[in-house]
Amino acid sequence: MILSALSQSSRYAELHPLFQRAFDYIRDTDLYALAPGRYPIVGDDLFAIVELVPGKTKEMARLEAHRKYIDIQLVLEGDETMGWKPLADCLNPVSEHSMEKDIRFFHDAPASWVPVPPDHFCIFFPEDAHAPLVSGGMVRKVIFKVAVSPCA
Repeated sequence: MILSALSQSSRYAELHPLFQRAFDYIRDTDLYALAPGRYPIVGDDLFAIVELVPGKTKEMARLEAHRKYIDIQLVLEGDETMGWKPLADCLNPVSEHSMEKDIRFFHDAPASWVPVPPDHFCIFFPEDAHAPLVSGGMVRKVIFKVAVSPCA
């Protein structure tokens, strides 16, 4: 897991062939003008999901993990806290991994909670279970789904 300020995004662009494209999209797009929904950037290899949702309590948040995609979760508005735990330490799955939705949920509690203010992002790799959207208010964010193994 990586937590950083958007102003430092260039430090992480070389970690994956599509990270620079995601950070270019952030720089070149008025993210606040986008309605909630899915926005293709590079087909199914890189797309953005804009959310404007009420936050949940720590007790309501569930750890989740993905196999096919890396998440770059950028907070635009609201005070969000995200839970984290190494996937290898998650021992209580809710169900099997959904290949269709590329997600698996866990009953395990996060090992740590990370406050993520606006203009900051977290990168969650497949080995990172995460519990997003913990907040006492509304959260506007963009989740970039980056294919672990892009087709291009």
